Amino acid sequence: MGRARTIARRTFLIGSAALLGGVAFGVYKVKTPYPNPLEDGLADGSATFNPWVLIDSEKVTLITPHADKGQGVASAQAALIAEELDIEFGQFEISFGAPAKAYYNTGMADEGVPFMASDESRMAETVRGLAGSAMKLVAMQMTGGSTTMPDSFDKLREAGAVARETLKAAAAQQSGVPVGQLKTARGAVILPDGSEIAYTALAATAAGIAPVTGVALRDPSAWRLIGKPMQRLDMVAKSTGTLGYGLDIRHEGMLFATIRRNPQKGGAMLSYNAAAAEGMAGVKKIVPLADGVAVVADNTWRAFQAADAITFDWGPAPYPPEQAAHWEAIAASFTEDRLDKTWRDDGDTGAALAAGTPFSAEYRAPYVAHQPLEPLNATILVTDERVDIWCGHQTISMIEGAVAAITGHDTSQVHFHNHFIGGSFGHWLELGFVEQAAEVANQMRGVPIKLTYSREEDFAQDFPRQPGIARGQGIVKDGHVEAVDLQIAMPSVLGSQMGRLGISIPGPDSQISAGAWNNPYALPNYRMRAYRVPELAPVSSWRSVGASANGFFFDSFLDELIHEAGADPMAERIRLMQHEVSRKVLEAVAEMSSWGGALAPGKGRGVAFVESFGVPVAEVVEVTDTEEGIRIDKVWVAADVGTVVDPVNFENLVQGGVIFGLGHAMNCEITYAGGAAEQVNFYDAEGMRFHQCPEIVVRGLENGHKVRGIGEPPVPPAAPALANAIFAATGQRLREMPFNKFVDFA
Repeated sequence: MGRARTIARRTFLIGSAALLGGVAFGVYKVKTPYPNPLEDGLADGSATFNPWVLIDSEKVTLITPHADKGQGVASAQAALIAEELDIEFGQFEISFGAPAKAYYNTGMADEGVPFMASDESRMAETVRGLAGSAMKLVAMQMTGGSTTMPDSFDKLREAGAVARETLKAAAAQQSGVPVGQLKTARGAVILPDGSEIAYTALAATAAGIAPVTGVALRDPSAWRLIGKPMQRLDMVAKSTGTLGYGLDIRHEGMLFATIRRNPQKGGAMLSYNAAAAEGMAGVKKIVPLADGVAVVADNTWRAFQAADAITFDWGPAPYPPEQAAHWEAIAASFTEDRLDKTWRDDGDTGAALAAGTPFSAEYRAPYVAHQPLEPLNATILVTDERVDIWCGHQTISMIEGAVAAITGHDTSQVHFHNHFIGGSFGHWLELGFVEQAAEVANQMRGVPIKLTYSREEDFAQDFPRQPGIARGQGIVKDGHVEAVDLQIAMPSVLGSQMGRLGISIPGPDSQISAGAWNNPYALPNYRMRAYRVPELAPVSSWRSVGASANGFFFDSFLDELIHEAGADPMAERIRLMQHEVSRKVLEAVAEMSSWGGALAPGKGRGVAFVESFGVPVAEVVEVTDTEEGIRIDKVWVAADVGTVVDPVNFENLVQGGVIFGLGHAMNCEITYAGGAAEQVNFYDAEGMRFHQCPEIVVRGLENGHKVRGIGEPPVPPAAPALANAIFAATGQRLREMPFNKFVDFA
């Protein structure tokens, strides 16, 4: 039985999140470390002090187990270790390492409990601690939810500190100089006379010394790397086209495969005719799969061509075939029996609405594809003795068990080799493409098989972002916002995604409300209700998940109410903000953009604030209404992540998130016709063109008490800030994405 199915039998709930493990656990069990995987097969003369540091006579290797899908976390993780280890960039190699329980991720604990990030009460912190303990027991190694920095910041610095002090102990033993007289710098232990012993020269001695634990971490004032501009370790290789992705894997004797599956996702394959494909040049085999067909050929292009020659009779989708019916199902879900949870009920919203004439509005967010540049791919070699898998992936701890269930091997015989990923945005969380590659390779044992999706198949089989509708009612009084009643209906992304892993999520889905319920405004009356739509097309986590739509819903409606009240959009948000860290974010973006200054005719500015994954982000977008359409001129962004590890990468991630959020709000959606996605390639979902990209000014604040990640939080405010700016410039309110249905963009 695969690991995912085993985990499913041990599921329990804390708050609204499914956490995996035992219902009760002791302090001893929680504090007991997992075995160090680097000790397995450790060569003579090599030393490992913990799961993240390996040193031999030739080199220092730092293990960076979180998947790097373009967000730069391989460099960031290495920097955290190197900071305390006293080693410089260029003095070490990095490795993703093999999957291991020691690389468990507890970074999602904050997101997995029903407390706002701004709630730092004793109760909230206690439950977060329990959630983190449960996550450790489950030992889920995964990358997602902007958790790499929250998960890594302390543990990787501690790993570097332990290695440093153990190397000093080895140097003391080797030189006879007391540890207290030794220092470290630039990958070496420095003796009192100024002579140096390289870490690599200490490996053999250090291998015989128990790691020195209980080491205090350095004060931030002594940091050499953290907070300083860095050149990412992958940047030169990416710039020269030499970085190795899963798509670049080559093995002697390799054959190349692609697949065709029912574009009506979940529908059956009734029959197929591969006669034309079987006789095409280079085709080696047609392999039936559980829900489709794979073509194996001597190169990928020939496999693509042969797959196009196969004819199929596909069964219908298990969801409505036409897009209009999807919207009808969502609109029909604002009923008591579909209520997933009332997430906020501050004041007496019902009484406030009854006492006045409510302002009302409805908003929509569509299905949206992930569409990363690297199409799904995996290379697998199956023999009777073992299985090797080469690809990039985010849900690392589930890969080996899932493949073992297909090939019949013991999990210990399956070996996963993680790679850099060419973009994901949640796409590489899924297991299906690896399982399909395993099906093919298992039928062709002894031959390395590389399975690659065509771009069209990648779009057709994508599990997009969930669609949603929001309905708002509000009251303004004496120039201020007095009451907000927001209802959001959407399918459960967690139910859909976890269901494919065999994991049940019986409780409320926090992503139906994320980005709306957890805004830290002190509204006098605020009610936020989430409605769970019956399953439609299967969906998955998309960059910032629920907040990507809900941030647009809430902030757009708030902006409309502020306009109805006759208040200034920035000043009223700041007045309502009860959370000091978030208020400073708003104040910073107001100062950066010189909010309130005179604008030329045809120009408009919009502001939006959304908190997601514990990170408050405020954005101001400036646009000009031109004869060719709306031109986005400039964007200002302020965000608080507690500690900015690398200001250069921080700026790049924020800028990329803004471009991603703006481009999808402008132009992108997935619609269904005949049960299949109508959009089949990048030209159907363009995002933002290069000439449309504005100047983006970024400021990272560090007032928060916790270290947070920045990969996703810049996305949610982009859409409402743009919509609010367009209203300021034209007087036209945009309540549905993509905006190109209603306005042109220059």
